Amino acid sequence: MLKDKKKEFYVGLFIIIGMICVLYLFSRLGEIKLNNHTYPVTAYFTSVSGLKTGARIEMAGVHIGKVASIGLDKEKLVAKVQLQINQGIELSEDSIASVKTAGIIGEKYIEISPGGDDLILEPNDEIFNTESSLDIESLVRKFIFDKEKK
Repeated sequence: MLKDKKKEFYVGLFIIIGMICVLYLFSRLGEIKLNNHTYPVTAYFTSVSGLKTGARIEMAGVHIGKVASIGLDKEKLVAKVQLQINQGIELSEDSIASVKTAGIIGEKYIEISPGGDDLILEPNDEIFNTESSLDIESLVRKFIFDKEKK
């Protein structure tokens, strides 16, 4: 009887330790942040074609945040993108947010070019200078149809 209780105790302990290890791996590999050290900034784009929620935000090639949400601003009729910027990263008011593509057909991300202004964006402020994504399809279509007209 005592032997069975001891065996059950060790099996239970093994399962608990295993679950803790699995949760740790999920949080590390899935990039789940248990402590949120970011602040929100909003940017408006005429087109964010291909950009997805969770996409990375970079400055000078360094990861500084992620895209929290993408929606349509019904008043301005443009894409409204909520950015989560890591604490400790200060963006000046004249920073430029651009939708870029990693490689030729890679995933879309936001590149922020630093500005030179002394005014720093506060949480929930807006980046006014934005550049939308380059639409490859429309460029190819324009190239083909312009060629046919000549």
